[in-house]
Amino acid sequence: MSARRDAETPIARTFQTFLTDKGKGEGGSDGAYRRDAERELDRFRRWCRGETPDPANASPPDSWGGIVRGESRNVQFTDLDSTVFGDYARYLVVSGFSNGTVLTYYAYVASWCGWADAQGYIPRHYARESDAEDPLPEGAGRRPGDQQAWSPAQRDDLTRYVDERASAAIDALGAVEVPAEERGDPQSEAVREKASARFRAYKRCRERALAYVLCYTGLRASEFLNAPDDDRPGRNGVRWADVSFSDNNVTVYRKKQQWDEASLPDPVLGPLERYGRLLDVPEDWPVFTTLHRPTLARHVTAGLEARGLSESEIERQRDGRPDLLVAAEFDLNAPPALKPNGARRVLERLCADAGIAVDDERHSYLAPHGGRRGMGEVMVREFGYAAAARYLDNSEEQVRQAYQHIEAAERADMATEALSKTDGRVRDGPSE
Repeated sequence: MSARRDAETPIARTFQTFLTDKGKGEGGSDGAYRRDAERELDRFRRWCRGETPDPANASPPDSWGGIVRGESRNVQFTDLDSTVFGDYARYLVVSGFSNGTVLTYYAYVASWCGWADAQGYIPRHYARESDAEDPLPEGAGRRPGDQQAWSPAQRDDLTRYVDERASAAIDALGAVEVPAEERGDPQSEAVREKASARFRAYKRCRERALAYVLCYTGLRASEFLNAPDDDRPGRNGVRWADVSFSDNNVTVYRKKQQWDEASLPDPVLGPLERYGRLLDVPEDWPVFTTLHRPTLARHVTAGLEARGLSESEIERQRDGRPDLLVAAEFDLNAPPALKPNGARRVLERLCADAGIAVDDERHSYLAPHGGRRGMGEVMVREFGYAAAARYLDNSEEQVRQAYQHIEAAERADMATEALSKTDGRVRDGPSE
């Protein structure tokens, strides 16, 4: 990659080239698209630099410091990821524009992002990833209430299924006996069978804990999993040290770029504790480790080499045993955490295996953001918008925008009740 396409290139330095490519006339200097795109890219640049108040991502709005908070430098491509574009979408949503205008303004910035991807400045088209587009209003006549939100029945179906699988795997683990004289021998068939059973139980309990966290906490996937291409502190997966079972909370790095304590409701604690007891790992390990085999193989091999083990001894330790168990036994450094895309694949597989039907044009399975929205609906209906905003770590204005279908239904009920006291045909119902 040439120097001019380095990830540390200031984003504003590329705007004119992009606009020229999109413009009309001699030298690409004319055209309505170019003029409108230039205006929206300038809006995006000012937002990135913290030069405009942002009620969606900061409280108070004037405290918004941009995406390079605390640094007096230009915004660079290395500062961008899907979270940035998702936050910008939220900013547009609460800026007073109509839904159509929000989609149009975002599209100009997304077009530039796609261009930057094609030019080699960034590794992916961040602006069109699901995490970035989730806050946008739906087009084509769809309403906010049409976006995926896990229903109580879907939460029940999912948690019941993962409970059954985890319980069966734990029972199978308990049924495997290892003779005392064979314990500690990695070549023992009984030891290998026990290791395989433990790993299966670990996977099933990991699935269960993941499902419960997504069902009931309202956490964003990027707050507790390994957010790709985001090297900010706290975005590489929540650690066991961050979890407090006594205080029912977990410390996470929020989208407002600060550490905060998020709630762990009672239903989450049991599955999470049982999962944590399956492997005796250091507290700096991620709660949800990756199970990607090549990644773990490299991690364990490098870790054992650093411990001074020979190639033959490393092969003996790894032979017939899952790498994750070897890493835990030797107290190796923390392996990478599960990524949001990995969580989506887990959910897709679970929904297919459990026969959970999902009526959604974008996802045929229960997507992670639907768990957060579902919990938001519960909080709005039971405690109102202010409490839901606090639980979801959002502004009340944003929550009202996202769940306006609930308020509309409540207003309809109020109108019906009022009319039933004044209008006879409403009170008695229309005659047949």
